[in-house]
Amino acid sequence: MSVAFTEILLIAVGLSLDAFAISLASGVIIQRRKIRKAFVYGAMFGGFQMLMPLLGFSAGINFRDAIAAFDHWIAFALLFFIGAKMIYEAFRMEDIERVSADVSGVVLVGLAVATSVDALAVGISFAFLNVAIFMPVVLIGVVTFLLSFAGVLVGSKCGRLFENKIEIVGGLVLVGMGVKILWEHLRAG
Repeated sequence: MSVAFTEILLIAVGLSLDAFAISLASGVIIQRRKIRKAFVYGAMFGGFQMLMPLLGFSAGINFRDAIAAFDHWIAFALLFFIGAKMIYEAFRMEDIERVSADVSGVVLVGLAVATSVDALAVGISFAFLNVAIFMPVVLIGVVTFLLSFAGVLVGSKCGRLFENKIEIVGGLVLVGMGVKILWEHLRAG
């Protein structure tokens, strides 16, 4: 199955919106060195968003032949679950989840890993769909970097107004992609 550039871009945006929301929340309270911190957030979130799909793809490629008959159901389930989880979490986001401006490197790595677990599952889906992984990984990393970088800067101006809504949009994009994959396979089948 071929996945179009536009679809991969939508997946990249969907995956990066949780990192964007954290960057927005951080930007609200970052007082100094905003550009430097925006770069660090972008690099950390973007880097992990590139790494995780590669790991997922590597794992998925090993099982692809064994599950070829129902891989579309797995891709659908993963994307649907990830999207639904993002939507659910958007409604449960509490002040405790908002990061402080002076997060340590360890905390930032933890946040980057936590926000990129979804990308791991997407990497598995890409393996099942036989998608060439290089372009999606680069696109996911670049989009996440740019949105996280911008999130810190925008957050310093008006961050808390939009962060829950952004999570909902990201979840809806991923759910929609999962439904599309399943629909195309069932229609062709």
